[in-house]
Amino acid sequence: MGVDITVLIVDWSWLGEVPAQERLLRLHRAWDADETGLWDYEAPSVQGDWEWPKGPNSDRFAVYQFLYTLGSYKPHFWATHHWDHVRDHAAPLVRAELDDFLLGLIWDGPDGESGRTDRDFFSDDPEGGIGLMRACSPESVRELAATWQRVRPLLDGLREPFAEHTAAVSFDGRPADFDYGFVHLLTEWARVLDAAAVRGWGVVGLRC
Repeated sequence: MGVDITVLIVDWSWLGEVPAQERLLRLHRAWDADETGLWDYEAPSVQGDWEWPKGPNSDRFAVYQFLYTLGSYKPHFWATHHWDHVRDHAAPLVRAELDDFLLGLIWDGPDGESGRTDRDFFSDDPEGGIGLMRACSPESVRELAATWQRVRPLLDGLREPFAEHTAAVSFDGRPADFDYGFVHLLTEWARVLDAAAVRGWGVVGLRC
């Protein structure tokens, strides 16, 4: 899984000012601008924090730096892999809510079908440099944030089945860890959603 993911919160109305086929390009150019973007800036000294561009687009988007992931998609993949092992042993309400939450963000479903995403807002990147992995409209962001509020208090009930059914699954040589490898990562996704929701923005996950 040699894939990196960059997760951004983005002003959907700003992207909506240009045609669908130009929206990823607009975001890419603003992000990559020599003096006012953030492509060449050093990441924040504290992971688990936000990186904002400078200049005229400073209030249009921001990148979230996930704690411990170093930008890799691997931890997100493993979180969904753990869920694949645990979901049949979860209470029906927890399974339904967490299915919805993960399908909206990083999971392709129990049969590997495409996850729920708002890709229609974009078209393919015409330059092929940065691929769209996930897109959540402001409406989807609000729904996912509300889903998290319902499911978060119930997650501790997964601790025992997680320990039992992910024993053979490891991430980077470490045993699967419920708090570090699952709950904490999903909590960070919830933080991204909350930051977007309060602004009325969307969320974009880019492969780069």
